[in-house]
Amino acid sequence: MKLNLNFSEVKVDKRSNLSRKELYNEYIKPEIPVVLKDAAKDWNAMGKITPEFFKKNYPDVTKQIGGVPYRMSDYIDLMLAPPSGKPVPYPFNFNVEKFFPELLADIKPEILYAKLDRVHHALMPHFMFGNTHVYEFFLGGAGSRWPTLHIDLLFLHNQMTQLYGSKTFFLYPPDQVQYLYLDPENPKKSLVNIFNPDYDRFPLFRKAKCITVTVEEGETILHPGGWWHTTQMDGPCISLGRVQLNASNWDAFCRDNFKKWKENRNMFRTPALAYTTMVGYVMNIQEFFM
Repeated sequence: MKLNLNFSEVKVDKRSNLSRKELYNEYIKPEIPVVLKDAAKDWNAMGKITPEFFKKNYPDVTKQIGGVPYRMSDYIDLMLAPPSGKPVPYPFNFNVEKFFPELLADIKPEILYAKLDRVHHALMPHFMFGNTHVYEFFLGGAGSRWPTLHIDLLFLHNQMTQLYGSKTFFLYPPDQVQYLYLDPENPKKSLVNIFNPDYDRFPLFRKAKCITVTVEEGETILHPGGWWHTTQMDGPCISLGRVQLNASNWDAFCRDNFKKWKENRNMFRTPALAYTTMVGYVMNIQEFFM
């Protein structure tokens, strides 16, 4: 049962030494964001994965941003250059399992938010996550911003750990959606540029209440699926994103999965819903006895 909260009054706590049970009961179950100060303290990635590390070991890895290809070594030079007033191109993001699978060992132990890690459960085929990457590196520099205010696909919870530098998150709780002017073609995105809002076009956005928090190097933020968010970097920054799926967002995940199958492969929508429903029951039973 969800707590009766006015999300607009929620502030993002920064906590240390939380047990998994405390984390779940105090933040995951009521669907409140939290910053964990020490969750990644034992990761080999901390202090290892830096701009220089990527430039030395993966200089030719390339990603297009706005149709322009950027090599890793050239992008690192851009993100480390003194601020020029012109934003560093963004997002420069990569699927870790595809491009850097050898680095997965450096981001352990896993940070988990329930008794079971449903993302990696034996009964969960990878294709159920569609185009969503389980692990993803995000590199950016001064002025870099995520292009749109949005919620994540499949209502997956979002975990973001700062491996290098800091990042500011701008969060809008689910109860603010009435002020966010959703894109009719993609209702998981807002039409509003929150950094330079057009109040003539979007007058109700004046009422929207934003929660901001800066996640420092070594810290991890969890914000639940359904929370609207975007980010900004004031300097060189490397983050690791990791999606989370547990009992609290399972039903929303199943509904969004059904919608995805209905739009793309209609004949599979009913079997997909039946399968995820069955798997959910199995996982619930497993967690009951854990």
